[in-house]
Amino acid sequence: MHSLPTFDAERELQRQGYRLIAGVDEVGRGPLAGPVVAAAVILPLDRGLPWLSLVRDSKELTPQSREYLAQHIEGDAIAVGIGQVSSEVIDDEGIVAATQQAMKLATQGLAPRPDFILVDGISLPQLDCPGDCVVDGDSICLSIAAASIIAKVARDRFMVEMDGLYPGYGFARHKGYGTPEHLQSLERHGVCPIHRKSFYPVREMVR
Repeated sequence: MHSLPTFDAERELQRQGYRLIAGVDEVGRGPLAGPVVAAAVILPLDRGLPWLSLVRDSKELTPQSREYLAQHIEGDAIAVGIGQVSSEVIDDEGIVAATQQAMKLATQGLAPRPDFILVDGISLPQLDCPGDCVVDGDSICLSIAAASIIAKVARDRFMVEMDGLYPGYGFARHKGYGTPEHLQSLERHGVCPIHRKSFYPVREMVR
C-alpha cells in the first residue's frame, strides 16, 4: 500500500518564500495512438478541502473517481493548465521531447503564473521559472497527483472523441494502449491518422 500524497514538498517551498507552487505530470507516453497530455495544477495550501484526502496517483483511481476529483480540482484550484502534443509531433521529435513540450504548454497555461514547479519524474523540461523533479511525485506530492488526474481525464476524454472519429479501434476502451483488442483492430483496419507511426508494431505496418 502506498503512503498517501501530502503537501510536504509544497510546504517546504513555502517556508523558503515561494507562494504559488505548481505540480506537473503527464500521461500517455506509452500508447500506440493519440497525444501525450500534461497538466499543471496550483492548489491552495491553506484551505482544508475535504476531497484532498481522496487524491492519489491517477493510476490508482477508478475512472469515476478521477472524473469526480477532476471536477473538484478544476473548481477549487488556484490555476489549472493542460498541454497536449499530437502523435505527429511524437513521431517527428520523439516521445521525450514531445512530453517536455506538453509540460511546458501546461505550465504556460497557468494564470496566475507559478513561482516554483514540481515535476513528476527525473528530467526537468525547460521552464520559465524555478523547478525541481520529484521521483514518484504522483505518489507522494499532492499537487503532482492532482495534475496526474487532470491529465488522465483530459486524455481519456480526447480518446473517447477519437473513438467516434475512428470507429472500430476501441479507443474509448483502451485509450490507445497496446491491448490485445487494439492490436487485433490494427491488423483488421490498418493504421489511422492518430496512430504513432514511430512506435512498434505500428511502424511495421506503415513500411
